[in-house]
Amino acid sequence: MSVHQFPVRIYYEDTDFSGNVYHAAYLKFFERGRTEFLRDAGIHHSALAEQGLAFAVRAMDIAFDGAAHIDDLLTVTTAVEAMSGARLTLKQTILRGDAVLTRASVVVVAIKTSGGPARLPKAILGLFAPVQ
Repeated sequence: MSVHQFPVRIYYEDTDFSGNVYHAAYLKFFERGRTEFLRDAGIHHSALAEQGLAFAVRAMDIAFDGAAHIDDLLTVTTAVEAMSGARLTLKQTILRGDAVLTRASVVVVAIKTSGGPARLPKAILGLFAPVQ
């Protein structure tokens, strides 16, 4: 799968006293980008839950390179960097036009909704397998 793009508009509620986007808001934008990335690939959180599975963020390395402001239209990009039987490592970027504002490497793991680790379903692994 290629790089997925998801638009995000900045609202007043996303900003802090300085008029810049509050740092924690970027985490919400990345989450929305990941969810839409999966949804566009045919993976729905509700369907996974029916199978007793969920995704959880295991680790995130984030860099803030610039600030977003009210009314900005941003793009959240998401792409698979690496994959194993139970985890996806995703590269995410938030851009305003061509300017990179925030970058993240996110490790997402599969878990059982009843608790404990799980393997990714083969159908999901097949969606993100590298093209040979």
